[in-house]
Amino acid sequence: MQAKWNGEERRAGLSEEQIDAIAERAAAHALRKVYEEVGRSTVKFILWVVGAGVLAAFAYLTATGKLK
Repeated sequence: MQAKWNGEERRAGLSEEQIDAIAERAAAHALRKVYEEVGRSTVKFILWVVGAGVLAAFAYLTATGKLK
């Protein structure tokens, strides 16, 4: 249970509009970071699959004698 704060206001005199603007910018920044991380993960996965495919093709061509 959270107790009610009876102390001094600590928002440095920011208006509600300023607080909302700061919160919106912070949310947009956090969302941008999430999208960047998802993009990086997707690219890493695609590169991993392509690399595995190249290795599999190399092994197949070597095993069948088509690559010397």
